Amino acid sequence: MTTSLPHASPRGDGADHTVAEIAQQPAVWREIGADLTAARAELDAFLGPLLAERELRIVLTGAGTSAFAGEVVRAALARTTGRRVDAVSTTDIVADPRAAFPDDVPTLLVSFARSGDSPESVAATRLAEQVLHRVHHLVLTCNSEGQLARTHRENAASQVLLMPAAANDRGFAMTSSFTGMLVACLLAFGALDTGGVEAAAAAAEHLTAGGLDQDIDTLLARRPERMVYLGSSSALKGLAHESALKLLELTGGALVASAESALGFRHGPKSVLTARTAVLVYVSNDPYTRRYDLDILAELRADLAPGSVVAVTASLDGLPEDGSWLLPGLAGADDATLALPAVLTAQLIALRSSLAHGIRPDNPFPSGEVNRVVRGVTVHPLPGGRDGLASPRPGKAERRNNDVSGCGRRRHQDGLLPDRQHGHRPGPGAG
Repeated sequence: MTTSLPHASPRGDGADHTVAEIAQQPAVWREIGADLTAARAELDAFLGPLLAERELRIVLTGAGTSAFAGEVVRAALARTTGRRVDAVSTTDIVADPRAAFPDDVPTLLVSFARSGDSPESVAATRLAEQVLHRVHHLVLTCNSEGQLARTHRENAASQVLLMPAAANDRGFAMTSSFTGMLVACLLAFGALDTGGVEAAAAAAEHLTAGGLDQDIDTLLARRPERMVYLGSSSALKGLAHESALKLLELTGGALVASAESALGFRHGPKSVLTARTAVLVYVSNDPYTRRYDLDILAELRADLAPGSVVAVTASLDGLPEDGSWLLPGLAGADDATLALPAVLTAQLIALRSSLAHGIRPDNPFPSGEVNRVVRGVTVHPLPGGRDGLASPRPGKAERRNNDVSGCGRRRHQDGLLPDRQHGHRPGPGAG
């Protein structure tokens, strides 16, 4: 079988980075799993005292794809930690920080960021410091030299986790950066183990090796003008949001894409359906939630043309084989884990749609209307807010050349290891 993602030589279609970054995801996940295992003790020393606080609130934040990362992992983290976990975008925090943090309770702000240079990234963390008395930061980023990493590297109440260098996607759209940070977050909080990483990677390799090529080609041969992504669980609805954004980004807005839950879709958003609409439903592994996915699939298949409604699923239970895109080996996985290989279906659809429209996926906006790193945002001062981030940890500069694994400075920069050093660690009250 011809691999669907050749990346050994230049393609000449403006898709080199995007193709390679989609293809590399299983390897990136495995590297993150190994790196985080090596950094486990240091990370637990940071998270343990915080998670022991019964009133702790965990806020997952980012913008765009990074915001959707929080949506995907929220429920899994809540189940694992037993703490209140909310996904609130940096754009919402910056626009209305007091609404984002209405209760002055101990808070762990988990920031997702590919570059860490978007204006809202650091602003959100500073605003949290200004409206909360006790806040710690866990920063997951792909850029060791980004402003977010540099700001929190020396902050006494922060932990920075750097993704492998390859995860800092050079293409326009976030692909391996998105899934890499998902894996890191789930592993950090114990919602995923290395066995789960391997199962997800194996399922993803089924896709990168062309396992769904014919199905995707058949769907796109219908030349859809609109694409709808549906997911009913918290994780898969977040995945639906990311999937719709990926298609909008890589096609430069040439294809209309929307996202909803199976139940929510009937309450108005269903109006988007036309004879040229394709629908992809991410089917939950939760037996109860799955029923709603099966209901919407049956309803839409009765209303729309044959072949225009697809189920992405880890199990054929309750589904016909025709029109079901199977993710092997994940029938018992949590939906957040299922989302890891499932998003590759959306990435491949977006990539192929982009190329079919004559668009260069690595840079779908050559005139700069939309940028890889957001520009043009003015962050206004918050009236009545306290000063920003905590002071640097005493003596940290003298230990800057040592990393927690003892693997050396280069390993520390390129691998997923805590970007902080041994020494004084603040208690949960530090902020």
